[in-house]
Amino acid sequence: MHSDAANFQLNSHLTTLASIHKIHHTLHRLNLAEDVGQDSHPSACCSKAMPPRKKRRPSAGDDMSAKKSRQDSVFRKHETSQIREEEMFSSKRCLEWFYEYAGCDDVVGPEGMEKFCEDIGVEPENVVMLVLAWKLDAQSMGYFTLQEWLRGMGSLQCDSTERLRNSLDYLRSVLNDSTSFKLIYRYAFDFAREKDQRSLDLNTAKCMLGLLLGKTWPLFPVFNQFLEQSKYKVINKDQWCNVLEFSRTINLDLSNYDEDGAWPVLLDEFVEWYKERQMS
Repeated sequence: MHSDAANFQLNSHLTTLASIHKIHHTLHRLNLAEDVGQDSHPSACCSKAMPPRKKRRPSAGDDMSAKKSRQDSVFRKHETSQIREEEMFSSKRCLEWFYEYAGCDDVVGPEGMEKFCEDIGVEPENVVMLVLAWKLDAQSMGYFTLQEWLRGMGSLQCDSTERLRNSLDYLRSVLNDSTSFKLIYRYAFDFAREKDQRSLDLNTAKCMLGLLLGKTWPLFPVFNQFLEQSKYKVINKDQWCNVLEFSRTINLDLSNYDEDGAWPVLLDEFVEWYKERQMS
């Protein structure tokens, strides 16, 4: 009996100790949780403890720097806009440029044309002037009308002397294209002839042929001599166009020339004259 009572008392004591330990452990965990909760909101404590930051008032130097930056930005935008405007073709500038040579008229005449050629650095007899006239679709030699000027210079995007000078190499290069050359050659006949005449007088024809074929057709000097001693006083358009075809297709020794072909009599007579000259 005494032993059972002792065992009961011991078990009761152990149960009490276990309960106390469990309670202590639970309280310890609760304390840790509270500490973590406080650590997770440091900004709240800091915001209460720290006074609000005052904004720094800009100094006079800062004001000047900001003002200069704004001015620089505006200037850059204006400068960029000016460059773009200068790069673009201007009908107004082109019109003002035209009247530098036309004066009070609506056409650039011989005097204005002479000054125009001086300004762009080209002789009036230079073939590049013929190419320019073709680009303007000018109807009369030595004259550019206002409409021709605006239309042609607009297509070239030239509204000043400087821009046209920079385009001269391009105009010369047009002659290297066979299709464009043929168009310019055919245009030259109507451009150079008197408008009340269907044919081109011989002297003008020789000048234009020299301009267009003088440097590219080796037989041109001989053909020019033939024209000088011939009975011809004028050249018609059919003869004019066939001279170009002759220069492109017939050998220098004329060995492939067909006398029974559809060539004009002018060229038949040239071939006969040339062969006789070679034999003598």
